[in-house]
Parts: sequence; C-alpha cells; structure tokens
Amino acid sequence: MRVNLERIKADILELSQIGRNAEDHGIYRMAFTDADIEGKRWLIDRIQAAGFDHSLDGAANVSAELTGKTDAPKVLVGSHIDTVPCAGALDGTLGVVAGLECLRCLREAEFENQRSIELIAFSDEEGRFGGMFGSQSLCGQINPEMIATMTDMNGVPLHDEMSRHGYDPVAALDAARDPETLHCYLEMHIEQGPVLDCLHKSVGVVDQITGLFTWSVRLKGEANHAGTTPMDMRHDAFMGLADFAHEVPRILEENGSDRSRATIGKAQILPGATNTVPGLVEFALDVRDTSMEVLDELADAFRKALSAIARRRSLMFEFEQKSLISPVTCGESVVETIRKQTERLELDYEIMPSGAAHDAQIMGRMIPVGMIFVPSKSGQSHSPAEWTAWQDIEAGANVLLHSLAELSGTTD
Repeated sequence: MRVNLERIKADILELSQIGRNAEDHGIYRMAFTDADIEGKRWLIDRIQAAGFDHSLDGAANVSAELTGKTDAPKVLVGSHIDTVPCAGALDGTLGVVAGLECLRCLREAEFENQRSIELIAFSDEEGRFGGMFGSQSLCGQINPEMIATMTDMNGVPLHDEMSRHGYDPVAALDAARDPETLHCYLEMHIEQGPVLDCLHKSVGVVDQITGLFTWSVRLKGEANHAGTTPMDMRHDAFMGLADFAHEVPRILEENGSDRSRATIGKAQILPGATNTVPGLVEFALDVRDTSMEVLDELADAFRKALSAIARRRSLMFEFEQKSLISPVTCGESVVETIRKQTERLELDYEIMPSGAAHDAQIMGRMIPVGMIFVPSKSGQSHSPAEWTAWQDIEAGANVLLHSLAELSGTTD
C-alpha cells in the first residue's frame, strides 16, 4: 500500500487558502474564528467526499471512522487544523490530511482492520483560549469553571465564541471518552525544528514529548538619573537580567540534559527612558525537558541564580509560574511499530524527542501515543515560510499508513 501524494497535495493546498492573508501570506485560522469554522466545514466535505460519515462532539472535534470487524478498542489518528496568527500551511493540518488519506487508502485496498480507526481533528490545539481544548475535552480534563472563564489574549470568552457559531460550550463536558474504548493514538507532524533537515533524514520517530514550565519574572531595582547616579550606587534591574541571561547556559550544562531548553523570549524594561537607570524588568522564562525530575532541578537552579543575582545587585525578585506541563513518554509498543514500519519502507530515520507540545501530549496521559515527524525546511514553523518537501511528506504518510495497518489489523 502507498498513499496518493496528489490527493495529499490537493488537500493541503486547498485548506491553506482558508484564512489566508493576501498581504503577509500568513494563514489566520485561529480556533473558533470564522475561518476556523470554515475549515471545519471544508474537512467535513472532504470526509464525506471520501465516502465516510462524519461526527462532531461537544468540543467541536471533527471525526471520521473506518469501522473495524470487532468492537475492540479503536485506534485514533489525527491532529488539528486551527493555526496561530500568520501561520504556515502544515502545522497540524498535515496530520489531519495524512490521516484522512490513510483511511482512504485502507478502504480502497479493502484492508481488513480488526480495530476501528478514527480520524480526529482536535479543536484549539494552538491554545487561543489557554489550553488544548479539544484533546483536553476528550480526555475529561475540562470542567464547568474552565468553560465559563477561558478567554483569549484579547479577553474574548471561549463561551461566547462557541455560542456565536451555534455550539453549546457546556456540551464539551460530554466529549470525554472512556479510555477502555481506545487502544492508542498516532499523530504525524512537521518537526518544527532543524534536526531532521540538518541530518537529511526523512522521518523522525518520537520517543518522548517534552514537558515545560513558564515563569513571569520581575526584578525590582530603583529608577534614577543616568548621568548623576554613579555606577557603583545603582540598583539597575536590567543588569540583573543581563547577569541571569549569562547564567542560563551554565545552569543547563550543570543541571539539565541534552534535551533541556531554556528561553527568555520576552522582556520589558521600565520606565524605558534613554536617560533613566532601569528600575524594573519583567521577563518570561520558558524551560523544557523530557524528564520531570530534570525540570524540577532546573527550576531550583534558576530560582537560586535569581536570588543570588538579586542580592548582589541590591534588587528584589519575584516570579509567578504561568504554566506547567508534564513530559510524556510515548507508548513503547507504538514507537516500536513506527520504527519497524520505517525500516520496512527503507527510510532513513532518527529517534528523537518532540520539543513542542502537541495533542499527543494530552492524549498520552490517558492512552499510549506515538508521533511521526517529517523535516521542516530550515527548521521554520509558525510562519508563512513553514514548509516540508513533498517527498518527505509522502515518506511520513506511508509510515503512518503502515503503522495504522499494523496497529488496527490485530486485537492482540
């Protein structure tokens, strides 16, 4: 069996026009916007055109199913079609389009799958409303308070946006599945990083999905005149940030692993005047690793470093933990299936972690999961420059197809 690359191409290019901005060429299909709803309608049309029935749960997750010969727990495959602002054409979309193509191919080949295979396109993976709403709903991690209080960065309530499109937000509580009815979950995705592209390998077999914590940090000093305040009498908050930034590589080397990452991605210097010593710095710290123990060690080390710098610079520091996501280890048998099928197809592959969060991370807390990566050109993602060579897309989709065949072809 082989996927039909021309069908995959057509689907990706057609969906990429929904939410496309003519000026910056980015795609704006954020969750529960008009463009996102149009994308869901497009997907339902494609599912029906392929000869499958569709279903929509209370979280507006779109599904299609290739029914198996038994009522054994089913195999799930999918991703998402919502985007970040000014996105590329592949993030999330590739996993949904490739999953639909696999269902087409298996049906055309009259494959006798024992387990049912369900394609699912999750709502709001990109976190417009602060989480991964679709997969969290399926896993029973949503509650009434969350539905009532979740808002986007502009203060728009999730409740209002869902209601505007005719959805009952409270129905998301009914989207929860019994884990006993689910065998495993597979997701094909672009890497969103440079590793596979640099190694010239077509496929990444993901063994772990990184966990992370994010902090909002404040260093408080004293604003003062830039000309009249001697250097040794300053309480310069920015110098505290500069000291801390230089400490990050050391802390990662001493307390982290080869899979550790730390990023200061946002900073604000106040009062922000050319002739004023900075009295306050606010910045964000994003720390990731595939081990919860390592994340805990890094948190302790970063906290101690900030405390020492604050004492040395006569500053005060405080931080607030904004998020904490536990790492997930992919299902051993699922990873082995993906690896075996990759070798069977004679593809060059890399065993690697996922440095980004995905729906598979949420699903992995409930059932075994596996992920298949394909290279991102120059490691670019979340931008109109995001792209993957068609031959790599075809290779990854064929791995997905044969992995689904193996995982659904038996009830052992």
